[in-house]
Amino acid sequence: MREVARWHSPRLEREVTVARWGHWGTPVLLFPTAGGDALEIERMEMIAALHSLLEAGRIKVYSCDSVAGQAWVAKRHSSDYCALLQNRFDGFVYEEVVPAIRRDTRSDGIEIITAGASIGAFNAVASLFRHPDVFRIALGLSGTYDLEKLFAFRADENFYFSSPLLFLPNLGEGPQLELIRRRFILLAFGQGRWENPEESWRMAGVLGAKRIPNRVDPWGHEWDHDWPTWRRMLPHYLDAFA
Repeated sequence: MREVARWHSPRLEREVTVARWGHWGTPVLLFPTAGGDALEIERMEMIAALHSLLEAGRIKVYSCDSVAGQAWVAKRHSSDYCALLQNRFDGFVYEEVVPAIRRDTRSDGIEIITAGASIGAFNAVASLFRHPDVFRIALGLSGTYDLEKLFAFRADENFYFSSPLLFLPNLGEGPQLELIRRRFILLAFGQGRWENPEESWRMAGVLGAKRIPNRVDPWGHEWDHDWPTWRRMLPHYLDAFA
């Protein structure tokens, strides 16, 4: 079921991996967690959790290496370098991964659902806001959206445009905001161990102020910030939205 492609990304200046599962259906770009690679979601049994949707031809799942996330968590580079890499990662997704998905689906105009957990949710939501021309729904699971606070740095221009919490409040009326308002963002989180619901509520406040359609979906206290939670959440939401 799985197919893997590798190539040298000129934007990231390294070899990258993009994996695909499924044969037909709505394309879903599922970002790994912070330090994950393209195959993390298979190792963590997310693909198994999505098996029925994949076999029914309702979704095709794609994932790529979390290049910027790996740099952030390694803590071997300056915040300026990581911010630059985060911005280049966005370019890689839009200019390289999206065209690869459209070639694979044989549809030049197909719209994509983005999804991810923790920092993967940051990438999923940020991708939709920066590129509403290709992404139509973002599913943020247990989102970690304030990377400045998490990694204790001050944003520069590169990171400003990478972070929805920073650039969205200042995004003026115009074609980009109007297109975003025709998209949908779901913010789900558990209330168990290691969760921080305030991150999702803060993001929802930014969206609401801009009249961007969104829904906050709290799960119970038994749902931790961990893969068992996300393996229950994602099939539930893709069954509804795909």
